[in-house]
Amino acid sequence: MLANAPMIYKVLFLCAAGFLSAFVDAIAGGGGLISLPAYFMVGFPPHYTLGTNKFSATCGSMVSTFKFAKSGKVDKEIMKRLLPFTLLGASAGVLTVLLIDSSVLKPIVLVLLLGVGAYSFFSKSVGMEDNFEGINKRNIILGCILAFSMGFYDGFFGPGVGSFLIFGLIKIYGFDFVRASGNAKAMNLTSNATSLILFAINGKIRYLLGIPMTLFMILGAHVGTKLALKEGAKFIKPIFVTMSLAIAGKMLFEMFKM
Repeated sequence: MLANAPMIYKVLFLCAAGFLSAFVDAIAGGGGLISLPAYFMVGFPPHYTLGTNKFSATCGSMVSTFKFAKSGKVDKEIMKRLLPFTLLGASAGVLTVLLIDSSVLKPIVLVLLLGVGAYSFFSKSVGMEDNFEGINKRNIILGCILAFSMGFYDGFFGPGVGSFLIFGLIKIYGFDFVRASGNAKAMNLTSNATSLILFAINGKIRYLLGIPMTLFMILGAHVGTKLALKEGAKFIKPIFVTMSLAIAGKMLFEMFKM
């Protein structure tokens, strides 16, 4: 649509899309639903779209993670156990995507996203109160499984990973949506950074348009995180449900379109 537009229009469009994407992503995940199509619309080839988006998203995630951590919403004792598994999973996912077509996961992911969205919508209490009672052997093992599997998924395919992380952390640790979002951001930052390094090594990042969008994603992440921390779980939950179902709807549309 904008592939042949003047450069200034491309930059302005990407900056607006970047701000909105990071704003939503900082609150409940799902920002890629906005940022990836934006890069495609200005004429980026697929691999450059993925690489440049990882560059922008990683910078936005850094801001969100820092602000959540500063507010005490990232659990360091849990993360120091889980993040190595996220790193391993993401590395395995990126290597696997070179061998297997990631589209094989679409039907499974679609069903899971619909389930997560519907369950969160109909269960009025889920994620509304923080019921975390401390770490134990069971929740650490389950957390490590979640970290590795979601790291792998993010490196291999990716859509909806924020929704899965937030939901998984709520169910395993009893977090509310605010605390779950903070810890999910730290895990997502780890998997994003792993993928970013590989894309950068292979020269798949277009910095000329990526940097302006990244600056606005940093701003969007700052505003979104600040609002999430201020308004709490009652504000995050409806956006979380909306983004989960929106990603599922997009995937369903693409499957029928094929």
